[in-house]
Amino acid sequence: MNFFPWLTIVVVFPISAGSLIFLFPHRGNKVIRWYTIFICLMNLLITTYAFCYHFQLDDPLIQLTENYKWIQFFDFYWRFGIDGLSIGPILLTGFITTLATLAAQPVTRESRLFHFLMLAMYSGQIGSFSSQDILLFFIMWELELIPVYLLLSMWGGKKRLYSATKFILYTAGSSIFLLMGVLGIGLYGSNEPTLNFETSANQSYPVALEIIFYIGFLIAFAVKLPIIPLHTWLPDTHGEAHYSTCMLLAGILLKMGAYGLVRINMELLPHAHSLFSPWLILLGAIQIIYAASTSLGQRNLKKRIAYSSVSHMGFIIIGICSISDTGLNGAILQIISHGLIGAALFFLAGTSYDRIRLYYLDEMGGMAIPMPKIFTVFSILSMASLALPGMSGFVAELIVFFGIITSQKYLLMTKILITFVMAIGMILTPIYSLSMLRQMFYGYKFFNKPNSFFFDSGPRELFISISILIPVIGIGIYPDFIFSLSVDKVEAILSNFL
Repeated sequence: MNFFPWLTIVVVFPISAGSLIFLFPHRGNKVIRWYTIFICLMNLLITTYAFCYHFQLDDPLIQLTENYKWIQFFDFYWRFGIDGLSIGPILLTGFITTLATLAAQPVTRESRLFHFLMLAMYSGQIGSFSSQDILLFFIMWELELIPVYLLLSMWGGKKRLYSATKFILYTAGSSIFLLMGVLGIGLYGSNEPTLNFETSANQSYPVALEIIFYIGFLIAFAVKLPIIPLHTWLPDTHGEAHYSTCMLLAGILLKMGAYGLVRINMELLPHAHSLFSPWLILLGAIQIIYAASTSLGQRNLKKRIAYSSVSHMGFIIIGICSISDTGLNGAILQIISHGLIGAALFFLAGTSYDRIRLYYLDEMGGMAIPMPKIFTVFSILSMASLALPGMSGFVAELIVFFGIITSQKYLLMTKILITFVMAIGMILTPIYSLSMLRQMFYGYKFFNKPNSFFFDSGPRELFISISILIPVIGIGIYPDFIFSLSVDKVEAILSNFL
C-alpha cells in the first residue's frame, strides 16, 4: 500500500491553483492562459504517473484509497479511490480539459474568471469520478454545476441566458432526486449513516424501496446522460455555449451520467436494475432513432452535433442495460470514444464559426476550397462519428451489438427487434453526418461573395484536432487497451446479477 494522497492532490490541485489566477494582473491574457494550460498538464501528468506506477490492472477492488474523517458529527469521510471503471473517464477528463483550455484562446473578456471556472470544473469532474463516498459524490456532482452555468451565461451566444437558465433548472432539479436517493441509501437500516460505497454495495433492500431509490437515481442520471424525454436542455445549451465549454459538456459532463448509472444503479441496486433494464433498452433504442432523425432537421450546426451525441448516448444505455460482460465493456468504450469524438466535432464547429461567423447550415457552403485543413479534419472526425471501421466509434458500437445479442437475460425475439432498431439508427447516422458535410463544405455559395478570403486552420487548431484524432484511431485499431482497464471490474459488477 502506498500512503501518498494521489487522488486528493489530483482533485484539489486544479481548483486551488486556479484560485491564484485572481492575483494575476487584469490584462495578462497570455500569462493566464499559459498558466491554466500548465496546471491542466501538470494534473494530467500526476494522474498518469499515479495510474502507471501505483495501480494494479488485474485487481477489481478499489485502489489508491484515501480515508480521512471529515465531519465528526455524522461519520462523513473524505473518501477517494479508483477502480477499472473510473480510470478511463478520469484520464479522458484530464485530456479533454487540457485541450479545451488550449482551445479557449479567443476568449479575452474576463479571462481570469473564465480560466478559473474551467479549472473548478476539472476538479469537480475528477472528484465525482473518483469519490467512494455517496455524499461526497453528490457534493462533487453539484460543484460541477455552477461553473457550467456561469460559463454559459457569460460567454454564450445570443440566447445564452435562456439556455443557461434551462440548463440549471434541469440539472439542479434532477439533483434533488439524487440527494433524496443518496440520503435514503445512507440512512437506511442502521443508526448511524453509512455513506461508504463498499458497505452500501453489500447491503440488500426491500424490493419496493430499492425501486424507489432506483427511480430517484435514474431521473438524476437521465438528465445528465440525456435520456429521452429529459434531453431538451442539451441542444439549447450546446447551441449557445462557447465551443471550449461545449468540449467539456460533450466530452465529460454527459459521461458523468453514464458513470453514475453504472456505479450507483448497477452496483448498489442490482435487483431494481434487472427489473428496469428491459424498459431502458427499449428507451435507448428509441432514442438512437429519434435523435438521429431530429438531428437531420436541425439548421444550426451545433444543435445538429448535439442531437448526434444524444443519439450516441443511446448505445451507452443499451450497453449498460444488456447485463452482459460484452455489453458493459462496450458501453465503457463508447463513453471514452464519444468523449473524444464529440469534443473534437464541437471544437471544429467552433473554429469554423470563428472564421465565417455563421451557425446555420443553409447559409454555409463551399468552405472546402478556402479552408482545406479544416475540411480534412472535419471529414475524418465525422467519419469517426458515423462509426467507420478503424475508428473507435465502430469498435464501441459493434461490441454493444455483440453484448445485446449474447445477453442471457432477454428472449430471442426481443434481441432481434432491438438490434434491428439499432441497425436503423446506424444507417441514419451517416445520413445526417454526410449531409452536414455537404452543406458546409461543398457547393459554391462562398464564391459569389466579394473578397471572401478566410484563414485556414492555424497550428494550434491543427494540434488540438490531431491530438484528439490519434487516440480515436488508436482505440479503433487496438481497443484492448481500454478493455484491459475495465474488464475485471465489469466481471465483479456482473457477478451480482448471476
